[in-house]
Amino acid sequence: MWQFSKTLFWRALALVSLALGLLGIPLPGLPTVPFLLLSAWAAGKGWPAFELWLVQHPKFGPPVRRWREQGAVPRKAKWLASVMMLLSAGLLWLSASPLWLKVAVPLLLLAVACWLWCRPELGDEPGQH
Repeated sequence: MWQFSKTLFWRALALVSLALGLLGIPLPGLPTVPFLLLSAWAAGKGWPAFELWLVQHPKFGPPVRRWREQGAVPRKAKWLASVMMLLSAGLLWLSASPLWLKVAVPLLLLAVACWLWCRPELGDEPGQH
């Protein structure tokens, strides 16, 4: 029973992540690639056939393969993510949110941006950073 529940969990996470990634295509504030990566990772835990389908898919596969092979993030995606995080932090400061949230969220976003910009880009050779 435990194995069935675990498999069901990983499959549900893979499908929900893919659905969120697909929603991110037309919705500008919702990222697509991170949800595709999460979907492929979850599928690898409990649905190998779905993982293989994602990795080999002509549209979804390239970013998943690029991440798995190089941990690479295209420069355009870095800029887009950074701008979206900056806009989100700005909107949060204009909101009626509590002060602790207005401080904590931008600090978290700053940490994410630093991590993101430390990732290799397409075509980067190891050791260039």
